[in-house]
Amino acid sequence: MKQRVITALLLAPVVLACILWLPPAVLMALIAAALLGGLWEWTRLVGITSPTGRALILLAHAAAMAWLAWYGWKELFPWVVLTGVAWWLAALAWLRRPAFGKADTVGNRSLKLGVGALLTIPAWCAFALLHDDGALWALHGLLLVWAADTFAYFSGRRFGGAKLAPSISPGKTWAGFWGGLFGVVVLSMLMAPLLGVVLPQLPTLIAVSLIAGLASVLGDLFESLIKRQAGAKDSGSLLPGHGGVLDRIDSLLAALPVFATFKAWFGL
Repeated sequence: MKQRVITALLLAPVVLACILWLPPAVLMALIAAALLGGLWEWTRLVGITSPTGRALILLAHAAAMAWLAWYGWKELFPWVVLTGVAWWLAALAWLRRPAFGKADTVGNRSLKLGVGALLTIPAWCAFALLHDDGALWALHGLLLVWAADTFAYFSGRRFGGAKLAPSISPGKTWAGFWGGLFGVVVLSMLMAPLLGVVLPQLPTLIAVSLIAGLASVLGDLFESLIKRQAGAKDSGSLLPGHGGVLDRIDSLLAALPVFATFKAWFGL
């Protein structure tokens, strides 16, 4: 736990500074690098062992991001984000059948590689759309996930109780789930004035943030399922106390597309 707190305290100011002050093009390149780092770990989890093959997969995804940005990102990104939201709805069905895709076959590896694109590219597009509306909106999209994760961790430790999904992630409890959503509500109320959200809009902001908070749980559980199928405890070991990159961004991969979509839908 000590390592986890130290790593978070060191990274938080860096992330905040990047979001608030870096030029958008540079920031989006860094976000792409982080997502591709998670994708690198994903390729190992799904059974791709060749470093050359994994590198080519990353190169293909980077090229897809560059193509989307070059050929009209404001027109293309919303559709990519919607595709990501549709994928996460499908992921709900996958979680209900945790044995699906477990066998190490060419078909299952191909399926999971395709899922890798649906995890990373829509999240990248969603972050860009949020940041285009204002750096603080992008920051809120990140903070709501961190608030949910932090409140869930301490609520789960304090109250314990019934497990949320024992066959997928035995450490998660319903107390942590509700505590995480409470954290999202608290954060939304604190961020509302900074986001320019007036009082009549506050319930909408809270509702949209809660939907994204629910999606963050889905992202976390889905990565846990894939790790369990791969027989891995963590996706990697890059971040002390936190596991790999994918372990830190799994919730964001689901929350960002959902948050961007519902934010636009409700006109925030």
